[in-house]
Amino acid sequence: MHSDPKITTYEVNFDGIVGPTHNYAGLSVGNVASLKNAALASNPKQGALQGLAKMKALADLGLKQAVLPPLERPDLHVLRQLGFAGTDENVIRKASREAPAIFSATCSASSMWTANACTISPSSDTANGKVHFTAANLANKFHRSIEAPTTSRVLASIFTDDQHFSHHEALPLGDHFGDEGAANHTRFCQQYGDKGVEFFVFGKYAFDNSKPFPKKYPARQTFEASQAIARLHQLDNQRTVYAQQNPAVIDAGVFHNDVIAVGNQNCLFYHQQAFLDTAKVLADLQQAFGDQPMHFIQVPESQVSIDDAVHTYLFNSQLVTLADNKMAIIAPAECQENQRVKDYLDSVIAADNPINQVKIYDVKQSMQNGGGPACLRQRVVLSEVEIAASNSAVYMNETLFETLNQWVNKHYRDSLTEQDLADPQLLVESRQALDELTQILNLGSVYPFQL
Repeated sequence: MHSDPKITTYEVNFDGIVGPTHNYAGLSVGNVASLKNAALASNPKQGALQGLAKMKALADLGLKQAVLPPLERPDLHVLRQLGFAGTDENVIRKASREAPAIFSATCSASSMWTANACTISPSSDTANGKVHFTAANLANKFHRSIEAPTTSRVLASIFTDDQHFSHHEALPLGDHFGDEGAANHTRFCQQYGDKGVEFFVFGKYAFDNSKPFPKKYPARQTFEASQAIARLHQLDNQRTVYAQQNPAVIDAGVFHNDVIAVGNQNCLFYHQQAFLDTAKVLADLQQAFGDQPMHFIQVPESQVSIDDAVHTYLFNSQLVTLADNKMAIIAPAECQENQRVKDYLDSVIAADNPINQVKIYDVKQSMQNGGGPACLRQRVVLSEVEIAASNSAVYMNETLFETLNQWVNKHYRDSLTEQDLADPQLLVESRQALDELTQILNLGSVYPFQL
């Protein structure tokens, strides 16, 4: 708990390291980029190095930056649950031959998008004054629904002190409590250490079919899941706001709220079509926020279409506060390559609002698989006391950056096709890499092969 004004509080970006089996299998229905690039050869080494470069760049801007490790893939524990038996090599060969689609799903490196790892609530927002973590169940996609057990162990190995941190089980699997983590959750505040407003965006009501819902693509987050997280995290009802995502934009490929809106401190940057009842959403947020005005920056459809937003991931940018208290948009290179989006961003910087610069980063390996800069990070608001109580080995600095670059160059392949995933040697290489990584990051035993 940190009500003491002398204690500084930070927003720490925990970015996922792109995993050794990063591949384009097109597993994510409703994610346009993921499907479009299925069957291309991926470059895991380049993907991991691009991600690390973005992390270091943000750390150099004065932001607090940390890393989360990739998960073990292929997931042999799951394949054995599904009846594939024998040695590791036999399991891989049988599964890849007899059930190639299932095998491909167990090889997904999607854990790199740590916006989906969990939902966190800072200690200033929770009744018991602890930071709360709930790993997302990601129930809508099989290849992601298998992530939560290891993600929970990783989070518990970083945030170990139960005086400061509270961990919850993922919500029950199944469509009714589909939970996609922080990709559908934003927090607003004046300063990070203040009591904030927690904003949950959902795609449908699971227990009420009379309400609107998307028809073409699934709504991955339910109202009931968002409410459950708020209960678990002991949030104040007066400072918790729920909003339904516009079903039409889900059907246009906007599978998470962070593909159509992004918020930071007192600012919400969102597309005109993002929410079902925008006027009510903005009124609810302002009422919960209190006397100070919020900045609502609406991007009109006439200037940036939904299609442009999806293909450039304009809203999957990070909105961050720099040392001078000015906000910057951390955008993927695709935003500069699209003239309409570039012109719009130029107009935002010129206008009277908290955002005064745009910084462009190349995360193409992630973009081609359906995730931009904001997908790659989980925002964790921590006081300096809570940072001191967490695992110091995961925080980015010059030494860790160099160590992780050497680690990637030593262990990762330059090219990976779907056929390569069935090579048992890839599992051996990946496990060696991950075993070494747990030592670098001082995580202990978190992977099934280590337990």
